Amino acid sequence: MNAPARESEARPIDDLGPAGRFSSAWKRDEPLARHTSMRVGGPADLFCEVASDEELGAWIAWGRERAMPVFLLGGGTNLIVGDRGIRGLVLKLGRRFVRTEWTIEGDDARVVVGAAANFKRVVLDTLERGFTGLEFGEGIPGTIGGGVIMNAGAFGGEIGEVVEAICGVDANGNPSRLPREALHFSYRHLALPAGFVVTALEVHLRRGDREEIQARAAEARRRRGLRQPLGQPNAGSIWKNPPGDFAGRLIEQVGLQGEQVGGAQISPRHANFIVNTGSATAADIRALMDLTRDRVWAARGVWLEPEVRLVGEW
Repeated sequence: MNAPARESEARPIDDLGPAGRFSSAWKRDEPLARHTSMRVGGPADLFCEVASDEELGAWIAWGRERAMPVFLLGGGTNLIVGDRGIRGLVLKLGRRFVRTEWTIEGDDARVVVGAAANFKRVVLDTLERGFTGLEFGEGIPGTIGGGVIMNAGAFGGEIGEVVEAICGVDANGNPSRLPREALHFSYRHLALPAGFVVTALEVHLRRGDREEIQARAAEARRRRGLRQPLGQPNAGSIWKNPPGDFAGRLIEQVGLQGEQVGGAQISPRHANFIVNTGSATAADIRALMDLTRDRVWAARGVWLEPEVRLVGEW
């Protein structure tokens, strides 16, 4: 079972700076298992779902003034939070950051997408409008903001290929916009300035043949459905694919598919997924990851690099 949240202490709201200026709800000792797709993770010292860029900047500045760690939680996919939780301030983007604004000129579309928008819903919107560039992402879990931070991709496409700019808040809480020439995408990674929080993406798409686009998306959906453990809590792909190979294939070769530590299991459907069978802790998942990496290294001489982020205290 997950580590229990510590009992909250009542403190005057004035102690929390921006909480007195904005109406968003904040909580102490919020269990982060409620906010992650793997359904594990201990409490955040302070948790707030922000409703505007102004509020986000105010909380970041408040934390910086107090030398308090500040962590942005997106959709909670591609992330494993330790059983002891996250110290400091955890911020989550609220409904204001789900918006999508389209500007269409001929065969070109410029789309501003809020970082909290669901990746799958954004893809479906582009399919319905007949624009190409994101159909590879049909079925990618989580938010599009989380997707751009890890340069999410599949079946030959990556989100970094269509991003024109990223908007957000810098480490001091000030609004900032990074144009494409300032962005450095690589395999499953986007290099951003330290402390930068993504709040929106500017995306460029081209009109295409609607039937062809929908067929490619349907094929991506079919391939995911055949192998991925869509019905069990998971964090997406655990390992990056090493150059010239596939992490799942290597794990299968060393006989670990279906291996279990506590409530965490390497999926029998796809060896590059770890699933929560119902009682997993973050420690179970990490132990299973360590076992996998050591076994693959010993047998194949390949050092697997995690695609998921391990955060917080363990």
